[in-house]
Amino acid sequence: MKALDKLIALFRRFPGVGPKQAERFALYVIKTPDGRIEELAESLRAVKNSVRCCAECANYAEEELCPVCADRSRDRSVICVVSQPQDAAAIEKTRTFNGVYHVLHGSISPMDGVNCEGLKLKELLERVRASDGAVSELIIATNPDTEGETTAIYLTRILKDSVPSITRLACGVPLGGDINYMDEVTLGYALKGRTKI
Repeated sequence: MKALDKLIALFRRFPGVGPKQAERFALYVIKTPDGRIEELAESLRAVKNSVRCCAECANYAEEELCPVCADRSRDRSVICVVSQPQDAAAIEKTRTFNGVYHVLHGSISPMDGVNCEGLKLKELLERVRASDGAVSELIIATNPDTEGETTAIYLTRILKDSVPSITRLACGVPLGGDINYMDEVTLGYALKGRTKI
């Protein structure tokens, strides 16, 4: 069945979807009433046509500015740099950050062929320079992996003369975690990032 095989192959392209899950998705589509499939197809078309990058921070938006950048009560002197839009969404869910974001849309990864030109680094540099000293802190919230650390080091190097304070998200022992089960790298970061109580 060519049509079914093609649909399974298309679902396999989704991140984290393996062969069995792709097959389940495809079979679900076959069993689902036409109206619901049309609704899904229309939603896919609508999101593809209406969602774009925010003109200020490169997060996803349906207007020129995303809701965070459009909110004039946010502290524009603090920019939190994240790798992906979902990272900004995760930080927003904490309801503890009142600054603004800059989304890089990836991390520097020479092994995967992702260099500085493939990211929104130039836009961040221009944004900081255009602020004319108004940015007081840059929070680097990239993942604590090789690519995230490489990106953090690069950002610190190119922006250290333009921003008075560049900070990194703390890494280490999670709440409710058991020190006995932590790996050496995680414990090492926790010790380096310890805070006074």
